[in-house]
Amino acid sequence: MIVVTAPTGNIGSRVLAEVADGSRPVRAIVRDPAKIPADLRERVEIHPGSHRDPEVLARAFADADTVFWLVPPDPRAASADEAYSGFARPAVEAIRTHGVRRVVSVSALGRGTASAERAGHVTATLAMDDLIADTGVAFRALANPTFMDNLLRQTGALKEQGTFYDVLPPDYAAPLVCTRDIAAVASRLLLDPLWTGREDVPVLGPEDLSPDEQASIISDVLGISVKYQQIPVSALGAQVLARGYSEAMAQSMMDMATAKLNHLDEGVVRTPQHAKETPTTFRQWCEEALKPAVDKA
Repeated sequence: MIVVTAPTGNIGSRVLAEVADGSRPVRAIVRDPAKIPADLRERVEIHPGSHRDPEVLARAFADADTVFWLVPPDPRAASADEAYSGFARPAVEAIRTHGVRRVVSVSALGRGTASAERAGHVTATLAMDDLIADTGVAFRALANPTFMDNLLRQTGALKEQGTFYDVLPPDYAAPLVCTRDIAAVASRLLLDPLWTGREDVPVLGPEDLSPDEQASIISDVLGISVKYQQIPVSALGAQVLARGYSEAMAQSMMDMATAKLNHLDEGVVRTPQHAKETPTTFRQWCEEALKPAVDKA
């Protein structure tokens, strides 16, 4: 039995669709079952509620051997630790109580780097990984860099201004991955009953790109001139505060951005296997996801 959490988000929805192939029984913990497509609802055992709720977890984890774990965003949390480890503690108890054997978790790059202890959301994510792994469960942490999909938040600026914004220097090449590739890696692990032990699984996408290189590709795909503008970390903090983030979570975002400036995502040496496992290029993603979103904006 596979349990999928957060099954209606960008990653979880794809994971649910891929693992519900009939080879193994699947359960989904979901706040609003109506958000799961009707054809999937017929093939999946639905457990309504939050995967922070001990009672929901007790029902969903009973007789389950494998769990896909993804913490939903909580921009108003009192702290990043509360948003991640605080959310996960009931699941940690349920893993122990019900004898779950394997957990695949959506995590982040940075473990072992000099910036990992001061990286806001990432530091909190890595601490949550430790909390889960310390149960003794076989554990795979999908260590992600920045998502290509984050650019979908800037479709208005791209369409109206021909500009997108971030804190990285224009020539700073870093890994990027799309959420569908993360889901594919997660699904392969969830459907494989043989792995044991604990490992981080770097999910790097096929190439490192700088913001200026991204701008050139976006320009080609959209057929307009697109430029990148670097903003200070403090401006990022002001933006997320304006969107309703708590002060603690805004600070955590700024700490993560500062850590990325200080090489947080450079702790893993890229190999050809990374491109094989996460093959979607930035250009392909722009053609298939960004362009339609900008056209609609």
